[in-house]
Amino acid sequence: MSGDRTLNHGAWVILGGAHLLNRTRPQRPDELIVLVGVPPQEVCRPATSVVVRWDVLGLCMARALRPGGAQTGSAWIDGGELSPDAIPGPILRRLAGAEAAPSLVPLCYLAEHPDGGYHAYAQVRFHPEDACFVRTTRAPVGHGPVEGLHWLAPVLATHAELSMALDNHLRYFRRHFEGTELEYKYILDPAPDIWVASMELLNALRDGELAGFQPEYREEFEVHHTENHLFDVIAPEHEAGYASFIPTVTTGHVLKRKWFTKDTFARREELTPGLDISPDRFEAHLSEELGLHVRAMPPFRRVRYDVQCASMRTGHIYGLFFDRCSLLAAPEIALTQCELEYLRSRSVLDQDHEVLSEMERLNGWLGTYLANRGWAKNHTFYSKRTFLRDAIAARPDLLPSSRAGTPTG
Repeated sequence: MSGDRTLNHGAWVILGGAHLLNRTRPQRPDELIVLVGVPPQEVCRPATSVVVRWDVLGLCMARALRPGGAQTGSAWIDGGELSPDAIPGPILRRLAGAEAAPSLVPLCYLAEHPDGGYHAYAQVRFHPEDACFVRTTRAPVGHGPVEGLHWLAPVLATHAELSMALDNHLRYFRRHFEGTELEYKYILDPAPDIWVASMELLNALRDGELAGFQPEYREEFEVHHTENHLFDVIAPEHEAGYASFIPTVTTGHVLKRKWFTKDTFARREELTPGLDISPDRFEAHLSEELGLHVRAMPPFRRVRYDVQCASMRTGHIYGLFFDRCSLLAAPEIALTQCELEYLRSRSVLDQDHEVLSEMERLNGWLGTYLANRGWAKNHTFYSKRTFLRDAIAARPDLLPSSRAGTPTG
């Protein structure tokens, strides 16, 4: 895997009682802390996210310490034997003792800073195979020998301040540019098998071909197969764009709205779930409830494979989607695209200014990747609305019966 893992600095996985994270009971004056020295796991420095895979750590020195640095024991432990079932393994249990061992969990990943002190990464996901950590320190804390535990109090205090995000499942995610879709598109011609194409791209990310990026932790791939009933929104002018009804797997539909007059990189977007509307009432809902003048477009089937990758430097997560849309009434009329979209950020630090520059870098890499395979040369912003407009311009018989209008933009 590419990325700088050769920098000369200390790194540790810090183990302690789960109550130090969730504060279900107070920290005791003699609280046991276990320091496990590990090879540096940051893909890049500075990093916002760190993923530690236990079975690649090799032989690690673990030391049990009391406040003030008094060592109560030490042992060499293979990384895969630390917590093989997400509970302490035999060696760790003997080292920590019968009282402390049962609640022992990774508290944080600790990385030595070149100028002194340490950066801390809070544990947000913990599994038998791996754990994910998110940086909580803006500046290094706790100067002095790591065994002195001078970093522990500020690290735990910061975790407590951020507990509503860090101690709730997936609450550490945030979304910058809320309500706005940021997206580059590539029309794939000739169109590849999008399943094969997505698997190849995912493996390229796994192999580290894009330095500083990895597949998103435990969310690296998604499959979507939907029908879309899209309406071209013609008026009022400030509502121009499209409205698309997408059936859910239970009952009802999601209404996707996008506002734009021309195909572009950034578009306002809004999703309204849970609409109990039958297809014969779609147009009436848009006109009567939302006051829109619309034109029904040919319904289409969308198959999409989502490869999701994360910047380990910033925590921003992006989707690389292979997408095929074909008309229900004429399946031979199809659009195959690869899309690059900003999704969300795994971070408790504010780094929204990095999104656009990272997307440019990602887009440069993706464009070269697709061009090298002969699938696409240049990015575009070609939308589904434009695809459907072009389809009915070539085949007017595909236009569903509705209150027709003249599209603008």
